[in-house]
Amino acid sequence: WNGVRNYQARNFMRDGMKVGDGILFYHSNTKVPGIVGTATVASEAYPDDTQFDPKTPYFDPKATREQPRWYLVDVAFERKLAQVIPLEEIKQHTDKLGEGFALTARGSRLSVFPVTAAQWKLLLSLEKQPA
Repeated sequence: WNGVRNYQARNFMRDGMKVGDGILFYHSNTKVPGIVGTATVASEAYPDDTQFDPKTPYFDPKATREQPRWYLVDVAFERKLAQVIPLEEIKQHTDKLGEGFALTARGSRLSVFPVTAAQWKLLLSLEKQPA
């Protein structure tokens, strides 16, 4: 999961994600933004090599191999959801998801953030099964 260049998101990946943790995949730059699938964390965090490569858009001239700035985790695909859980539907449950839930918080552009077990359960309960 390379190319994350937000310090808060980096910290969640580096310090909070553990092998076996669940991941909800969310597509944001699509016609219907929403949760599209699940995966699991497959490795501990390690330095993102793209920060050292000037040919990539993720190059960071301040990063060194001795003091990397950006980390990533490997992820393992679990499943594609039967249907996208649209952001508009997720927003209808803002109160239940709790104040500060990054996906529904105004102005938030955070791409990686933790969810509680209760939030995970609620979000996946919104998945509609095909008829």
